[in-house]
Amino acid sequence: MKKFIVLALLTISVLLTGCATTGSASPSEKRALVQSMKNNTLDKLYAQKPDVKKQIANSAGYAVFDNANVNVVLASFGGGYGVVKNNLTGKSTYMNMGEAGLGLGLGVKDFNVVMVFHNQAAVNRFIEHGWAFGGNADAAAKYEDKGGALVAEAIADQVTVYSLTENGLALQAVLKGTKFWVDSELN
Repeated sequence: MKKFIVLALLTISVLLTGCATTGSASPSEKRALVQSMKNNTLDKLYAQKPDVKKQIANSAGYAVFDNANVNVVLASFGGGYGVVKNNLTGKSTYMNMGEAGLGLGLGVKDFNVVMVFHNQAAVNRFIEHGWAFGGNADAAAKYEDKGGALVAEAIADQVTVYSLTENGLALQAVLKGTKFWVDSELN
């Protein structure tokens, strides 16, 4: 059991370090990396749910985040980065995220989240306050193009959220809190 905990903590460290937009890259290179992740994620989502393209085009704004998540028996931890695009002003706001939760689960998962904001108040509230609380239950077994994980959809408080699993093996049911904050280096 002790070896498992050490391995899990090492995995958490590697995942959270690997998914961050830190490093020796310049701020403009980091912004380009985030924009590339955003475009790739949207392309994948549109391929699976073509109607979302029109929904995003007609929305007040949207956000796209890349997240790595680790579940170790009763705890869940994650982190990532992304960008919010305000369709009304054209402004992009680069943000980071961190999450922690409690529940039953085991596994590691790399996934992307797309949030569609249906009014300007929802965009502003997200950028200014950035908290999200909730629960989720999912099963994912995916590596590159092998395996499967469903596109999950949730609607709350004028925001529609889509989740796309990139890679991972996880079985979890957790209650979690997520904090999103503006990346001062990239804005």
